[in-house]
Amino acid sequence: MPSMARWTLAVVLGGVVMLAACTQAAVETAPGSPTPTRSASIGVSSPKPDEGRLLPRGETVAAHPRKRYVEMRKRLDDPGSVFVLDTRNPFMRRAPLLVTDARRDAGGEAWYRVLLPVKPNGSTAWARGTDVRLVLRDEKIVVDLSERTLDHYVDGDLADHLSVGVGTPSAPTATGTFYVWIRVRYSTPTGPYGPFALGLSGFSEVLSEWPGGGRMAIHGTSDPSDRGHAVSHGCVRVYNPELKALRHVPLGTPVIIKR
Repeated sequence: MPSMARWTLAVVLGGVVMLAACTQAAVETAPGSPTPTRSASIGVSSPKPDEGRLLPRGETVAAHPRKRYVEMRKRLDDPGSVFVLDTRNPFMRRAPLLVTDARRDAGGEAWYRVLLPVKPNGSTAWARGTDVRLVLRDEKIVVDLSERTLDHYVDGDLADHLSVGVGTPSAPTATGTFYVWIRVRYSTPTGPYGPFALGLSGFSEVLSEWPGGGRMAIHGTSDPSDRGHAVSHGCVRVYNPELKALRHVPLGTPVIIKR
């Protein structure tokens, strides 16, 4: 892989997330919880949460920040565990965060636990309901490292089943639950990353010195022989003609990578 192209992707996907300690006044009770809405590309209003529930049953939900800097808590019951998250990705877009849980505090205010796009993989924090707008995600990507396949689901149905390249034994693709954090387009489809890359919320667990921290991505490749082989530095390579199936996947879409 050309070193300059590798550097460019790593810098763009790496971004900077600023965590700053701060204080917070006593929690005030907020009126009701946000109602999830579907993404603009889907253009359909979502059902309201069940009575008494903060999340709609059986739906995947992402939290879209209402502002760039959002105060969050590492622990919901500890007001002293507050930090500030810069929610913009390197393209200056406020990127949705995948929601993993929802609760009310002692004062009745809604809080949402979200998966953070930072190291270590699996880091979470709690965001106040009034600081986010909930959006439903009807798509899901599942990568099977043993089979070296990528399954793309839409509305629960399998839309695409692709053979892909994955990480080598010395630089394996990390497993876990992640989400699409940024989309990077390239003007030269024949380059090392194809026409675009979907930067994920997670990182390689072995390439700590890689520029950008080793953020993982699903990206294109012009080499059809990559399919079905362990050939990458931890990213998931999709043959360019097949990558177009993922071109409309929205930010915040869950990506489950399993072995």
